[in-house]
Amino acid sequence: MSRLVKSAAALAIAFALGPTANAAADVAHIFWKDLRPASQAVAEDANLPMIAAKLPDQGETLSLDLQDKTVQLAGYALPVDRDGDLVYQFLLVPWTGACSHMPTPPPNQIVLVTPAHPYKMSQAYQPVSVTGVLKPGMEKSQLFILDGVSIVQSGYTVRKANVVDVDTVPDTVTLPVNSPWSFLNKKKN
Repeated sequence: MSRLVKSAAALAIAFALGPTANAAADVAHIFWKDLRPASQAVAEDANLPMIAAKLPDQGETLSLDLQDKTVQLAGYALPVDRDGDLVYQFLLVPWTGACSHMPTPPPNQIVLVTPAHPYKMSQAYQPVSVTGVLKPGMEKSQLFILDGVSIVQSGYTVRKANVVDVDTVPDTVTLPVNSPWSFLNKKKN
């Protein structure tokens, strides 16, 4: 093989890998607190939940800092549209039991996710990591849960998302030990 052919092949491989490497570098790894507006996050981070709770439009004010950016966020998947174990759309929530067994988180703590390909889910509240372009905007989803139908409002969407299973969610909210839903915190063996 001539040097010219080898150089062309190496250039083609580098070109093919270049955008992938750059795309991975452009992904912002975010946490749930990053989806809250700055005023709420500052008050809560300073251990001033009473002040944070009295801020106007609590939960309906969205952070625009990450708008149209590619992000990666871990959370718990709650199916919205599914056929058997294939999920076509789900809500990403910050803790197990959210929306169906416990009070619904505020809209700025719920992400409506549409996977690029149907996602095979083995259980509700499966811990996952979602990567895709974050779009702020209120959307309503209808959930069919054990105790009836529920309408849940999400503050963000990620469409054509890459979804992968994870073992843990770094900034999850853990239910109290004496909670009737504490069984959701237990990991399967």
